[in-house]
Amino acid sequence: MSRRLRRAPAALALALTAAVTVPLTSSAHAAPAADVLVFSKTAGFRHDSIPAGIDALRSLGQSGGFTVTATEDAAVFTPGKLAGYEAVVFLNTTGDVLDGAQQNALKSYVDSGGGYLGVHAAADTEYDWPYYGQLVGAYFKSHPAIQRATVVNEDRTHPATSHLGPTWSRTDEWYNYRANPRTGVHVLQSLDESTYGGGEMAGDHPITWCRAQGQGRSFYTGLGHTAESYADPAFRTLLLGAVRYATGVAPADCGPPDAAPPAEGSQNVHLFYYPWYGSPAVNGSWRHWPQGGHTPPDDIGADLYPALGPYDSGDMAGAVAQHMKWVKRSGAGVIVYSWWGRGGYEDKLAEGVLDAAAKEGIEVAWHLEPYAGRTGASTAADIMYLNDTYGRHPAFHRSAEHGGKPAFYVFESLRVTDWSALDAVTGQNIVLAQTTDTTKIAHFSGMYTYDGIAGATAPGWKQAGDYARAHGLIWAPSVAPGYVDDRAVPGNTTPTLGRAGGAAYDKQWNNALDPAVGGDPAWVSVTSFNEWHEGSSIEPADSSPPGGQGYQTFEGAYGKTGAAAETAYLDRTAYWADRFEDRLAGRGGASGGD
Repeated sequence: MSRRLRRAPAALALALTAAVTVPLTSSAHAAPAADVLVFSKTAGFRHDSIPAGIDALRSLGQSGGFTVTATEDAAVFTPGKLAGYEAVVFLNTTGDVLDGAQQNALKSYVDSGGGYLGVHAAADTEYDWPYYGQLVGAYFKSHPAIQRATVVNEDRTHPATSHLGPTWSRTDEWYNYRANPRTGVHVLQSLDESTYGGGEMAGDHPITWCRAQGQGRSFYTGLGHTAESYADPAFRTLLLGAVRYATGVAPADCGPPDAAPPAEGSQNVHLFYYPWYGSPAVNGSWRHWPQGGHTPPDDIGADLYPALGPYDSGDMAGAVAQHMKWVKRSGAGVIVYSWWGRGGYEDKLAEGVLDAAAKEGIEVAWHLEPYAGRTGASTAADIMYLNDTYGRHPAFHRSAEHGGKPAFYVFESLRVTDWSALDAVTGQNIVLAQTTDTTKIAHFSGMYTYDGIAGATAPGWKQAGDYARAHGLIWAPSVAPGYVDDRAVPGNTTPTLGRAGGAAYDKQWNNALDPAVGGDPAWVSVTSFNEWHEGSSIEPADSSPPGGQGYQTFEGAYGKTGAAAETAYLDRTAYWADRFEDRLAGRGGASGGD
């Protein structure tokens, strides 16, 4: 039996009473309620406040009823040694501080009932270990200069924050995080970004939070950069409450945040979504919009001009929030997120997009793109990474009609000849090949087409759908409103497909839903929500784009003109999504898979 589970409830009650009644300044010693390991190894920047932090925790332990063992030796991370502690504190750790065996020991320790407390630079640690990202809650991105800011105490019932008022003005180094953790943690404190300079989280800036992790507990605070912090009575009391929670001595409500709104859109209509755009205001430079040799903002590499202008995919509170409202209007319940590999631009934005999607009841599946060096084995590893990193998020799509499995579309799957490595993941995941050639889908869970032009004639759709249904696979043909890439790819001889006032989109949907042509799909995938370079977007296009560039518009689509035409394809998608759901209901649900 592990030591952290050894004490009887009566002993815990006595320890809790002692921890509450003995003042922090008292020289009296409470009966030890817990043993705490403080780990401060650094493999990057080293905070000169680490000694002050260790001294503060030792002092708190003397008056608060717990012992402290401080170390920078990662060799202590073994199952046997960790069993002697009720909680582990990562005190301003940085970089890669644990090897694989030590990582496994920490994971097993927390998931089986141990406690984790991360302080400040604990978020600047173990970037390549997805489990740690879940454990700490968010990774460090950047910080402005040390300055005074207002902390908003969102939850004042937790033992770490119950001593504080509604707000708290203090000086520290304020971290920006790579993604907003709010949907996956219980936020205790956030920053009022209007009270200081350099906040980069669009006004929603959690800074202290907690969560359940397996059978254990996790607590993180971004406070604690400066040595002066550890002499501040209010911060020391926060640390004491955090330790008492992490050790299990003081229970607290650290349950998940409110669930995402129930999905209203069709879970069987999936929109391909592209998070690869950048602007100087957010990204620091233009990204993707200049494709084809163009110079934004008025001149972009697209034949249609977005109603939002050349936006930034990292503008979570602006463009991305609006996108999810539009997706909801389209009647689709799932976006298929373009993903180009671990640590890439799109991967870094994924959690923010998941957060925005959750607010509108939208779910997120994954479009695995052909990054350099992709193989069957790397794709299987990517699927495991995406599940480990984002699978706990409320917006992470799992198909209820197919055993709760997540969905992964593999673009240009024909580039790889050996997909046998997928056998390790297809039992618990839906993995679709981009083809209608049924001789090329061994090891996959089904097929999709993506092609924005082929849907007009539906070549091979009936055969693919029949094969999928006969073999328990998913068939998800792709429909598009049109295709034109003249400005993005000058001189391209690829055929284009005009929208014909919406007739082209209707033709493709009719083909998909006609059993004699479309093969009775389980899902219909839409190319695309916002692939502007290919001119296949249903995202609203500006009805009055910058002049002199030759932009097209949605003018006349489904009889709508001017600004009313901008949302014509969203509304038409909703029409077809309803038709598709009616058809599925008539045949007893989606076909294919289990």
